[in-house]
Amino acid sequence: MSLKFRLNLLITLLSLAFILVVGTILVNETQTSIRERVEAASRVTVQLLDTVIVSSALNPEYGPTHKVLQSFLQSLGYVRSSHIALYDMRGEVLYESPASTFKSDVYPPVWFAKLVEPKTEIVERKFRYGTLIVSSSAAGSIREAWSGFSQLMWVGLVFFVLLNVMVYALLSHSLRPVNRILASINRMERGDLSTRLPAFKLPEFDRIGHSLNRMAESLAAERQLEENRQLTQLIQSHIEDERRSLARELHDELGQYVTAIKTFAVAIVNKTREKSPDIANNAQTIVSAANQIYDGMHNIVRKLRPGALDNLGLSETLCDAVNYWQNLHPEMKINLSLEGGVDQLGETLNINIYRIVQEAINNALKHARANTIDIKLTVLSDANKLADASKSKLVTISLTIKDDGVGMDIEAVDQSQHFGLLGMRERVQGFHGSFNLVSEPNLGTALYINIPQAVNT
Repeated sequence: MSLKFRLNLLITLLSLAFILVVGTILVNETQTSIRERVEAASRVTVQLLDTVIVSSALNPEYGPTHKVLQSFLQSLGYVRSSHIALYDMRGEVLYESPASTFKSDVYPPVWFAKLVEPKTEIVERKFRYGTLIVSSSAAGSIREAWSGFSQLMWVGLVFFVLLNVMVYALLSHSLRPVNRILASINRMERGDLSTRLPAFKLPEFDRIGHSLNRMAESLAAERQLEENRQLTQLIQSHIEDERRSLARELHDELGQYVTAIKTFAVAIVNKTREKSPDIANNAQTIVSAANQIYDGMHNIVRKLRPGALDNLGLSETLCDAVNYWQNLHPEMKINLSLEGGVDQLGETLNINIYRIVQEAINNALKHARANTIDIKLTVLSDANKLADASKSKLVTISLTIKDDGVGMDIEAVDQSQHFGLLGMRERVQGFHGSFNLVSEPNLGTALYINIPQAVNT
């Protein structure tokens, strides 16, 4: 799934979760309001009828109590939130209150009525010659509540649709430069270093565009100045700085947004896990989607710049990279051997050796169809040979990468047209080293690299 679709899906799920939470709160408040209203009305009704019964008992001249009540109820008519029934001593109905006509044209669904309907309370009064039964009735209140609730539902639905349309339109407009950036990167990968990106309105994309333009310019300068080893090394360092900057921007900017989305979703899960498991499940889906986006971003950052190189050194970075490739290709055996002071070479050598190993393994994985790849990095030092009497010593960096794949005919291959081989060769030559490629059809391929270098003691 594209980043635009994932972001839109996350916002949609968050909107749905918000609507569900608000709906749950409204239903609970409506239920409480109806219960309190019905209870209050029932108490008032019972008190009124008790007064009539007592008054009739104290004043026999008014007539029998059931006749007095019958006459009173007939004159009273409908009483809201109460159903009144009067029976004579034989159980025959003398009076039954009419049904509520309040909002009679409103028909709330059964599920809503079950959610908000309070427990029916029945009060019975027995007296001479009859029985009075008063039952609480919430039908009118439920119809009134549904009338308001349904309007809110329509407003919420319209808002939800408009929000998603606006978010989709905004994301489509905001992320439109991504396609141009990716297309430019693809052209650069194919060797078209004349590609340039225009200025973008969003500052983040504008910085990325400027970074890619500077990268393209650096690569073009690198191709034009093949013989200038010092400039080549400077350009490569500039490219790595841009990669590091781009990786940091992706991690800091997008990572914060994804973390914020995940934090909000986790908060919803924690608050609704017991009372509203459906909402908690939806929020958990958002958490999973945020984790997937974060993992995808982490893979992009890994390709741009290995974070371990700045924190753990070359040896740990190579081990981590080999483990990563091994996990992606379990059918292939990748062996790594490190000897000597591998972690004492400095940042410039570290990143260049890492890129050489990275490119060599990528070539082997893509083209060699090998079963085994052997990588051996050795740093040999001579304590008797000092480049500077007090500050540095000479070492020889030996890197060998072999595979048992299909190999190739070196004489028939134009290595200048293979940008991977050309890039590795130029990196080595930038340090005044030697680069030798040995391969034969069906006999595998081997790279032998030796770099003499002065390192700080």
